[in-house]
Amino acid sequence: MAALDPSVTVAVVGAGAMGQGIAQVAAQAGHPVLLVDTRPGAAQAAVASIAKALTALVEKGKRTAAERDATVARLRAVDGLSDLAPAGLVVEAIVEDPDVKRRLFAELEDIVGEDAILATNTSSLSVTAIGAGVRRPERLAGLHFFNPAPLMALVEIVSGLATDASVLDTLSDTAKAWGKSPVRCRSTPGFIVNRVARPFYAEGLRLVQEQAADPATIDAVMREAGGFRMGPFELMDLIGHDVNFAVTRSVHAAYFGDPRFQPSLIQQELVEAGRLGRKTGRGFYDHAPGAAKPVPRSAEPAARPRRVTVQGGLGPAAALTGLLREAGIPVEETAGNGVLLVDGVTLALTDGRTATARGAEEGIAPLVLFDLALDYAKAARVALAPADGTPSEALAAAVGLFQALGKSVSVIDDAPGLVVMRTVAMLASEAADAAMQGVASAADIDTAMTKGVNYPLGPLAWADRVGLPHVLGVLDALARTYGEDRYRASALLRRKISGGNRFHG
Repeated sequence: MAALDPSVTVAVVGAGAMGQGIAQVAAQAGHPVLLVDTRPGAAQAAVASIAKALTALVEKGKRTAAERDATVARLRAVDGLSDLAPAGLVVEAIVEDPDVKRRLFAELEDIVGEDAILATNTSSLSVTAIGAGVRRPERLAGLHFFNPAPLMALVEIVSGLATDASVLDTLSDTAKAWGKSPVRCRSTPGFIVNRVARPFYAEGLRLVQEQAADPATIDAVMREAGGFRMGPFELMDLIGHDVNFAVTRSVHAAYFGDPRFQPSLIQQELVEAGRLGRKTGRGFYDHAPGAAKPVPRSAEPAARPRRVTVQGGLGPAAALTGLLREAGIPVEETAGNGVLLVDGVTLALTDGRTATARGAEEGIAPLVLFDLALDYAKAARVALAPADGTPSEALAAAVGLFQALGKSVSVIDDAPGLVVMRTVAMLASEAADAAMQGVASAADIDTAMTKGVNYPLGPLAWADRVGLPHVLGVLDALARTYGEDRYRASALLRRKISGGNRFHG
């Protein structure tokens, strides 16, 4: 199937922020667009808002006046559903209530033509359940845009149990024609993004709950070492804790209480207090005008190491050897189990155990663990966790090593897996389970996470880069430490390792 011809009329039901964005995308792609909303004047206001947004782009030189005028001319606000009869594609972007959506589509079936495609922009509801309310569920699918729709590239094309393959092909090709990056997935709770992303928030919340680090420090580590555009706490403040907490509760309930998706008491308390983030002026951070910007904890300057011994291969942290030499620090390489020695202190990349447990099990003291970084050369910050009882001078030696490489250093409590490593491992495990269950392909899962929530690397590609055995080791260590099914490793991850395979290539 090919994309819908630009001459095909697209109807959008719901003129809120998402409906308005979808209408703009379709109109910019050349389609006549009908926009309707039950609120009097809302559709007309949405068209005016789109025109204003496009004018701003013209003023910035990102659109021509002719392009703006042509796009606006294709938009028409209408009074009711009966005006949508000419539409070849109807996209609903209304309240997230399955009964309301079913009633809407049942009514639309009697209005639009037999060949018209019906699409729901739901972010979390079952497309199968919505389709069960229409006579021809084979022509209904999910078309989930991300906010703001004109800017975000990702569109999840969601198949219900009865959705016809040709409908999915048409929607996918149409999304591409509209300049989007479509991914295919089955209708399961959270689809791809809202399922796979849960650990990004959950592990940060867990670390704060355990007082391993404060939100500002975790956010800084995730940005400056992990390469994420935003840390979990600033992102939750942006999304709104009422929204983020509701999605987590919904996914948790939909998976029958799977502990992987367990909501956080800390976030629940914020919601109960009305501290919903930016929209209320307070969440994890104070967003009032003039409020002080949160500052991450950074270690005081420490002495530069005179020399460093690298024992064995450093695996995902192998780049550190070259970086130390580039910094003018003498490096001796010897056989060993993948650690660095500086002034009698052992430094090692976290393997999921606490530094205290690892030191006791391997007879290493003093021991300081360091966190994963997306790219150690570009990372501006690294997190360290010393074993209990580590002398201050030993910790200072570890701090000085990374400061000599130009990094800020955040010392956190001895938390298993530290910050970036445990988060990436949990994201990868959830992504692997989604792939194993046929929710989506490994390629589409990684595309969804990079295009939909701006991850620097897809979780499965990241697991490949770190090394699947190392990721599995981290997960198994977390599971042993906590004794919780939350940290169980994906069976597909284990199978890939047993077969000597990767998720990509």
